[in-house]
Amino acid sequence: MARSFACALAIVLAGCASGPAGEAATGFISPQLAAAYLPLAHARFPVATARGAALVIAPSIAVTNAHNANLLAAADIVGESKDYDLLFFRAPGAATESFVAPRPQEAVLAYGQGEGGRLHIARGVVVASDVAVPPRCAGCAVQHAFIFQGDAGKGFSGGPVVDASDGRVLGIVFGFSDPYSDPPRRLVYAYDMKHVDAEWAVVRARLPH
Repeated sequence: MARSFACALAIVLAGCASGPAGEAATGFISPQLAAAYLPLAHARFPVATARGAALVIAPSIAVTNAHNANLLAAADIVGESKDYDLLFFRAPGAATESFVAPRPQEAVLAYGQGEGGRLHIARGVVVASDVAVPPRCAGCAVQHAFIFQGDAGKGFSGGPVVDASDGRVLGIVFGFSDPYSDPPRRLVYAYDMKHVDAEWAVVRARLPH
């Protein structure tokens, strides 16, 4: 049964980075993930850059957060989920097919973009595998997400979360919160790949044949 999360309105969207988050990374856990990962960036001002990430999930199709739409060419966008913060677009790259459901206490890695195009990695542990997040809009369905405790933040929007032991993809980051605790801890929200796949199926069904 999904758990509800009363503080969901305090979730910050993990996009439009203005500073580093996580630690600078030298590479990916696997060649497959490296081939499927896509950095996103758009220079808004001379001294500031909005950043995010995406993942190729099907031949020539990648997913990111809908709030990253400004980082993409409009002509590349294939469709957007109604209920989830997910956007699908055309992109090169090799699709990763190794998906697995998140488990409580599972060690994870998340990937995102830092300043200057640097890859950043956040390490964490899954603290909830299925929580209900309030709808994105009036008439939208309740969202379902998993939460991990870690240091991902701005720039990780749309990036993958993977099992830290074998690199299998667990989900896509969309936000984070910093609830009061002692010691402080950041909670990062991500969509399980089963929901990403389900939303892609809905979008794909609407496409002209």
